[in-house]
Amino acid sequence: MNRALKRILEKMVSNNPKIWSTKLDDALWAFRTAYKTPIGTTLFSLVYGKACHIPYKVEHRAFWAIKEVNLDLERAKEKRVMQMHKLEEFRLEAYDNSLAYKENTKRWHDARLKGPKNFYPNDKVLVFNSCFNFSPSKLKSRWTGPYIVKRAYPTGYVELYGNGNTFKVNGHRLKVYRDDINAIELNNIKLYPK
Repeated sequence: MNRALKRILEKMVSNNPKIWSTKLDDALWAFRTAYKTPIGTTLFSLVYGKACHIPYKVEHRAFWAIKEVNLDLERAKEKRVMQMHKLEEFRLEAYDNSLAYKENTKRWHDARLKGPKNFYPNDKVLVFNSCFNFSPSKLKSRWTGPYIVKRAYPTGYVELYGNGNTFKVNGHRLKVYRDDINAIELNNIKLYPK
């Protein structure tokens, strides 16, 4: 939520960041009335049971105007009571939408995972360096190592040994290091055609 609010504020005060505190109310309103895909609705409609795209002050003035015109307030009150009764059903539907969204996201993520990686003691592996660098070199590899596998856990973590240190890493960040190139295969490789 904080990240989303920060993005909204950055867009609103891009030319003058000093006025962020005056724009905070507008940013919160935009966040609360924006459609959220995981729940299938807006946060405002989850709380109040209806969609709203105008500020409360304007809506309150509109209600005062309706009251002064002497419209049928009793019928409007009954309608609002019915909407409040439907609100719990509406929230349950949003909860179900959220669960379905999470299941679909998990299924999508799991489908892209590669099969289980089996590492055994004394295997050599490379570790993917996921640290963000501000100026990474184009030709610099993101893989560090090789490290030696000390122990593989059934939960997917692997204990590695290298450079005098022992540390644990998630198995998804590892790949097998191949240093056993056959001399025959090396001789069969032709770099330049004759």
